[in-house]
Amino acid sequence: MMARVPMLRPRLAVIDTRTAKPGPKLRAAHYGTPEHVEWSRAVIRRAGGMCQGKGCGRTDTRFFADHIAELKDGGAALDLANGQALCGTCHGTKTAAARAARQQG
Repeated sequence: MMARVPMLRPRLAVIDTRTAKPGPKLRAAHYGTPEHVEWSRAVIRRAGGMCQGKGCGRTDTRFFADHIAELKDGGAALDLANGQALCGTCHGTKTAAARAARQQG
């Protein structure tokens, strides 16, 4: 008959990362200024209720006024020529691609 070998319990706690909540999203102060709010409204109004994302054209959604050349990349903050109205999907895709390109240098 085999003798049972006692096992020690793990000393490190297991963390369930599915329930870990990220910190609050902080936005730059620029986005709360009256000038930016007016710029945003003008960009969305100019789009005529249609997403300007490449090949999208959605009309049934909330729009985001997006800087074509992002501010972090030197884009003009309040130039209407640097703005486009994007649906949430297109905005998220464009922002993620710009972030990835910036990280690659």
